[in-house]
Amino acid sequence: MEPHLQANGKNFYAIGLSYKKADAEIRGHFSIANDAKRNILVQAKQEGIFSLVVISTCNRTELYGFAEHPFQLIKLLCEHTHGTVEEFEKVAYVHKNNTAIAHLFKVGTGLDSQILGDFEIISQLKISFKQSKKEDMVNPFMERLVNAVIQASKRIKNETDISSGATSVSFAAVQYILARVPHVSRKNLLLFGTGKIGRNTCENLVKHTKNDHIVLVNRTKTKAEEIAGKFNLVVKDYANIQSEIATSDVLIVATGAQKPTISKALIHSDKPLLILDLSIPRNVAVDVTELPNVTLVHLDDLSKMTDQTLQRRKQHIPKAETIITEIKGEFDNWLETRKFAPTIKALKNKLTSLKEAEINLQRKKYTDFDEEHADIISSRIIQKITNHFANHLKDENTSASESLELIQKVFQLQNK
Repeated sequence: MEPHLQANGKNFYAIGLSYKKADAEIRGHFSIANDAKRNILVQAKQEGIFSLVVISTCNRTELYGFAEHPFQLIKLLCEHTHGTVEEFEKVAYVHKNNTAIAHLFKVGTGLDSQILGDFEIISQLKISFKQSKKEDMVNPFMERLVNAVIQASKRIKNETDISSGATSVSFAAVQYILARVPHVSRKNLLLFGTGKIGRNTCENLVKHTKNDHIVLVNRTKTKAEEIAGKFNLVVKDYANIQSEIATSDVLIVATGAQKPTISKALIHSDKPLLILDLSIPRNVAVDVTELPNVTLVHLDDLSKMTDQTLQRRKQHIPKAETIITEIKGEFDNWLETRKFAPTIKALKNKLTSLKEAEINLQRKKYTDFDEEHADIISSRIIQKITNHFANHLKDENTSASESLELIQKVFQLQNK
């Protein structure tokens, strides 16, 4: 079934790395900033890669696209990140054609997420797809595939309980704080940065801790004020970050910076401080752990928290897989029909030109000839004939290539 996946002599590949084999540091090396994402798409187009979607989250970095060889995609990734090919090869995976399709279904539906059933990835996929479309880097295959994955994700969300209970790292972060920080409503909580996981954590903190004096600090104060307005937070200047840390009991870091933003040098207090680093690459330097009063927890540690929720979610995997099989089956059928679509189209065009010639002849022969009626009837017959051929070609017991050759010969067709 593989050959019909090829387009212009290129195969469909998924290349990437994830939390499964790559630790936070290595994932940080391959993290793709928004500008870099656009640059990858632009360069890919120049290099003849005509359809590409780029995903970069805290848990994974992946490229899905058509290429003559997967190394074209690997090279693109390494050129636009801090990662090297040698480093990539140690932790990477490369999937081709049907395996690549199956992988995207698994990723997009949360079955491959660090926390099972975390649907954060589907919104990332939608954003990446939109960006590729904007750069004119989406072919009909990619469009159909991504929409099928979105449909599967939606159905799994609605028809199973795979996302019940804790749904993300941000929720796990809050659970961690609630479990380890007594009298949390009276403690000083500081959020540094406005990364997505940080914002979600903040929202959950407001909801679950009943703490009404959470402080937010961000390099861009206007952005901090915008978010603070939504969640009823106190905004402080970035210039005061050191004194804010000194009075905090819990520091949540989600700056989205490419290098650590918090280090040992910024901490001048002996009181116990819990730091949660919810960023990829890591935004908190490991040297903070040299201070006896500091506890540092990274999102990789949070996602390892196994609880009853995860066990409950696992029970819903078979139902989710059934939904994927169904929707992927529909996609495979569409893919299968694409290889003989040009012949069916050429056959329809040939029959239509025969019809038009015959109607012209009959019009000249008979003065009372009902052209409109004849056109309707013959168009319907043409549709039925082409449907018969299409169904014949779809039949599993049919040798599609032999049948295509015969149809082209009999009707003297030129595919257009």
